[in-house]
Amino acid sequence: MLWNLQKARPLWSVNLQDAAQGEEEMEQQQVSRQLFNPPLAHSLTVTACGSVIGCGAEDGKIRTFRVIGTRFKQELEFRGHTQGVSQVHFLDFLPGPGWLLSGGNDGKVLLWDVSREIKKQHRSPVKHYDRKKVKTASSSKKDQYLKAAYPSEVECNLFSPKLRWEHAEKVNWILGAELKGSKKILVADQSSCISVYHLREP
Repeated sequence: MLWNLQKARPLWSVNLQDAAQGEEEMEQQQVSRQLFNPPLAHSLTVTACGSVIGCGAEDGKIRTFRVIGTRFKQELEFRGHTQGVSQVHFLDFLPGPGWLLSGGNDGKVLLWDVSREIKKQHRSPVKHYDRKKVKTASSSKKDQYLKAAYPSEVECNLFSPKLRWEHAEKVNWILGAELKGSKKILVADQSSCISVYHLREP
């Protein structure tokens, strides 16, 4: 949900469960690869410019949204992890605005370049949706909205990370930082230790 804090009311909201229902049959066919989980939103991150939101969910997918005034549109949806995505974090010290770091319950930490994919999405027109339209849309129109906003499972699987780290433990928190002129990834899990990984230029 995007809130107007001055008026204490949401400007728009999106229900990830609505999108997942249309893909449930496809997910069940792939149950050998991953059990179906509801897309509970676990983590949100915002770019430095404040116009792009990243969301990590329990279904193992990462979604990005672009805020345009009081409207929004979903630009990307791709499978990031084999289990829930516990953390997402945009990095502002790498060249370009679209470097997204994700950590999952599968013990993996991944670096994605979503800026190129966002540019590809801009080549084809995508409708914008506000909260009122989504609520009042008929079921047939809603299906059309979802098909336009959510890419297919095949498209999701074509998206691959630029870098990966095998942390082996469930990731609870991640952060990108520059320490003494060196780029690092800080990872916290269920232990009392914080792991530090070197981030080379992708």
